[in-house]
Amino acid sequence: MPEITTTVYRLDKLSNAAKEKARAWYHEGGFDYDWFEFVYDDFERICVILGVNLETRAVRLYGGGTRRKPCIWFSGFWSQGDGACFEGRYCHAKAAPRKIRKYAPKDNELHRIADALQAIQRRNFYQLRAAITHRGRYYHEYCMGVAVERDSPTWQDMTSDAEDAVIEAVRDLARWLYRQLERDYDDLTSDEAVDEAIIANDYTFTEAGRRFG
Repeated sequence: MPEITTTVYRLDKLSNAAKEKARAWYHEGGFDYDWFEFVYDDFERICVILGVNLETRAVRLYGGGTRRKPCIWFSGFWSQGDGACFEGRYCHAKAAPRKIRKYAPKDNELHRIADALQAIQRRNFYQLRAAITHRGRYYHEYCMGVAVERDSPTWQDMTSDAEDAVIEAVRDLARWLYRQLERDYDDLTSDEAVDEAIIANDYTFTEAGRRFG
């Protein structure tokens, strides 16, 4: 049988055009894992601080078992309708503004959301609750239904601004989550990060930038 010899190159030896082709190959198959799990974990901790108890759903594992995962969804990051949403139940969390500043001291948006929830709860004697559900087939902040009520032992109505304030804070939290996901994705897919991953895995390519082997 004839023997065919092919010269292969590591990324740093490729031309700029071939490097772009190599990066495109990595983009197509290099993110077939749950890269967003670290963002989700952070979001879960933030929800606990703010008083949001996320719903969970059963997810089947490769081995045949199941585990519970939070009801968080997103789509992105290219279309106008992209975004993030979640399901859960909200109630007042004691000292949330102080705790969120300790957890994320530089995140002014989280501080603002915690302050807004604290302010509206104070005006309603910390009795507001909300059920947060996902509706429809899209995933963004306006796909969440937020049903607000006041758990008053004397049947006192919530203040006139309570419903809108809670709904807007919940939607702002979904917007915050989407921005974190988008930023993380941009970091992971930057040329620098992709080049580092290709080099670390010792991938080789043809002169034109096609993956070899």
